[in-house]
Amino acid sequence: MAGAISFELLQKDAGGKARRGRLTTPHGMIETPVFMPVGTAATVKAVKPEDVRELGAQIILANTYHLFLRPGHEVVRKAGGLHKFMNWSGPILTDSGGFQVFSLSSINNITEEGVMFASHIDGSRRLLSPEKSIEVQNALGADIIMAFDECVPYPAGREYAAASAARTTRWLARCKAAHLDTDRQALFGIMQGGMYGDLRAESAAQIAALDLPGYAIGGLSVGEPKDVMYGILDDCADLLPQEKPRYLMGVGSPDALFEAVARGVDMFDCVLPTREARHGRAATSLGSVNLRNAAYAEDFSALDPACDCYTCRHYSRSYLRHLIMSKEILGATLVSIHNLAFLCGLMAKMRAAIEEGAFEVLKREFFARYYDG
Repeated sequence: MAGAISFELLQKDAGGKARRGRLTTPHGMIETPVFMPVGTAATVKAVKPEDVRELGAQIILANTYHLFLRPGHEVVRKAGGLHKFMNWSGPILTDSGGFQVFSLSSINNITEEGVMFASHIDGSRRLLSPEKSIEVQNALGADIIMAFDECVPYPAGREYAAASAARTTRWLARCKAAHLDTDRQALFGIMQGGMYGDLRAESAAQIAALDLPGYAIGGLSVGEPKDVMYGILDDCADLLPQEKPRYLMGVGSPDALFEAVARGVDMFDCVLPTREARHGRAATSLGSVNLRNAAYAEDFSALDPACDCYTCRHYSRSYLRHLIMSKEILGATLVSIHNLAFLCGLMAKMRAAIEEGAFEVLKREFFARYYDG
């Protein structure tokens, strides 16, 4: 399916399934595998767009549900689209709003038409359907838009997971029919099926038949143990077209990124790096650091001596701890910059290792330092 993006598979790791690719969009190229910082309400929390770009991010994610409710997609359309509205010149991906409908609303009613839910802002009743999700995302103007799906919780019985996956496929067909701006925006389908391998295979075959520009693996990282997620991922990526980008939604811990890339996934997003930063936790080359610990009160070394991000070049652990303990906004900003730079840099190392045929070596060395050291 020709359209707004193209994907080139440049190389596969000689010893496994890890892939090195390049995604071309209307707002620039994306080298994969890639981590996408999350800008929920058209902003990556506490970090300016210029700083997000400088730390190495290639693409960001914004949330359809939140922007639908506030400020409203028509406001963003009148502003010239999401890129102009938030002053981000690079590629943007918007999710469908499906996950937020199910996770943030305590009252929702799922029908074939869509989901009737109560706004978490003012309690007003709203309908989000496949057609409405596409309408909102068309107005936002992201380079990649996601199909409206039903996110299956964990745990879920087989009967419910099967019915939900079938509904997601029907909704995907409606999303494709409603999406007319294919030259400017690429629609990705989403695989569902819960923790059932045969349902996953059935879902993958059905969505691949629609010949979309890319595909996502949904319904993982929703509370299941990581070994269960990895077991499902063992086959999930292989079920999707080799020549299309594969996106694992909602994953951002270093171990999960390595394990998913090793299984053939190309794209990731997660709120984890900025959420952890707001709680004073930082990812470093030698493991996770909790800046709230008293041990760092007089530690005047860089947060991560192996990192050259803005934060590590200019500020000490002692100062960062002071900001976090004082609940100063600057603390969240500086640690967020570092955490995002760390993950974007980690993905760059993965890309280089795949090119050199050394991905498994990098994975072993990283785990030994970060988790075992």
